[in-house]
Amino acid sequence: MLAPDAKSEQTLGKVLADRAARLGDKPFIVTDHASHSYAEIDAWSNRLANGLAALGIAPGETVLVMLTNTVEFVALWCGLGKLGAIEVPVNTAYRGDIFAHVINNSGATTMVVEARFLERLAEVAPRLETLERLIVTGESKIESLGKRFEIAGWDVMEVDNETPIADGPRHLDLKAVMYTSGTTGLSKGVMITHSHAYNYAACGPDLLELGADDIYYAPLPLFHIAGQWAVVYAAMIAGASAVLTDRFSIEAFWDDVRRHGATATFLLGAMANFLYRQEPRGADADNPLKKALIVPLFPEIEDFKRRFDCQVTTTYGSTEVGVPVTASFDLPNARVCGRVKDELFEVRLVDEDDEEVPVGTVGELVVRPREPWLVMAGYWRDPEQTEVAWRNLWLHSGDTMYRDEDGWLYFSDRLADCIRRRGENISSLEVENQLYAHDAVFECAVFGVPSEHTEEDVMATLVLKPGAGLEPADLIAFLKPRMPSFMVPRYVNIIDALSKTPTGKIQKTDLRAQGVTPTTWDREAGKTRRSS
Repeated sequence: MLAPDAKSEQTLGKVLADRAARLGDKPFIVTDHASHSYAEIDAWSNRLANGLAALGIAPGETVLVMLTNTVEFVALWCGLGKLGAIEVPVNTAYRGDIFAHVINNSGATTMVVEARFLERLAEVAPRLETLERLIVTGESKIESLGKRFEIAGWDVMEVDNETPIADGPRHLDLKAVMYTSGTTGLSKGVMITHSHAYNYAACGPDLLELGADDIYYAPLPLFHIAGQWAVVYAAMIAGASAVLTDRFSIEAFWDDVRRHGATATFLLGAMANFLYRQEPRGADADNPLKKALIVPLFPEIEDFKRRFDCQVTTTYGSTEVGVPVTASFDLPNARVCGRVKDELFEVRLVDEDDEEVPVGTVGELVVRPREPWLVMAGYWRDPEQTEVAWRNLWLHSGDTMYRDEDGWLYFSDRLADCIRRRGENISSLEVENQLYAHDAVFECAVFGVPSEHTEEDVMATLVLKPGAGLEPADLIAFLKPRMPSFMVPRYVNIIDALSKTPTGKIQKTDLRAQGVTPTTWDREAGKTRRSS
């Protein structure tokens, strides 16, 4: 990693300008089609920053970005950071209610969006409150949007001016608002300062021992914190090259690694598990990959290391709390998350009364930074939830862990009613809201069940209205256009009644314990387990 940056230099624009001055024509972003140097991305983002300013976008103003993994996304992300505008990345799977909520809650008047997503935008357009302008990449053929919004092409953002923005943002100014799935309601926007983003990203070079000679290939979406910070920004801080690809592909992964000469990667546990489950080949170890960050680990991780001839490390972090727990390549077992990063964070495990629990006892992980601006600045336009998260002067993660005698932390469960599927946090309430929109559904409960691919799959247990009939496949067809694909339940169980507490609350604990039953319909198999 290059020399550490002073706190005052921990803004995206300053880091990129520094790397461009030091590294010049060294490849920064590499795709299957081209290689883009540090100097090129620096100059391009300056043009975009000046162009955005000419459009009247001011520092501190939110701008929605709904783009796939392209070098244009990287240049725009850097341009917004240099201007001091607040990037609001939008999950490219979003549609329906959650899509409209994110757009409205952001308060943005401008959205940069790929033409392929305009049909979804048209579906929610009548409900949008503040959005006025669309900057579209690709050709728009939806005439109704032109009647409602000002529409321009990408070129409107670029001007022939590569002069750096004077007096750009400070390290404590907001860099982004990133929406995470709400566990007790609608998704909340996490307010991220430049310093927060920098220190999150800097963990990548530390964990993977990234240097300027590394080629970092991690097929994660740029709208996600991991793809944007833990990969692209991490590579920038280290002075490494980052390989950008459209999406994760089991079939293409090792071919991509070999073709690009990738030396390091970051994989979600489910992704690494998918790779491990493939039929072994004699040439599996014949690859340039030397280092992998895998979160979370899975039981066969030692076999993974031997088979693919690479070192593995892991960590724990979140959009809200940053990365307070890290590890090295010397892992004691396949279950740990790491140890507390003491130089930057205070961490406790606490009970429901916020009292610290003993070693070996499960408690909620709570965090306090030792330096300002390392964790979220709050939830965007939601002071009540911010206060709840920060109760008793500790930021509550919502995740439970336990600690062993040697200080290693182990993940236990999610305190709140949130499902984690292949790197995505899913609010059970948001899925339930869409289930209740079906005329046949009387009551429902959505929860996570263990997945063979690590983390969880989404399960829905339903009670139908008297006299109603509903086939699980028809329910899935109803849900698909209403929500992101990763939120659509894999499992559906239709039963006569749901178990409830004396106060009338559905007992999801019992449902989780019961899990998938012989009568459960599996979307991936297209049939019930009993008929398998």
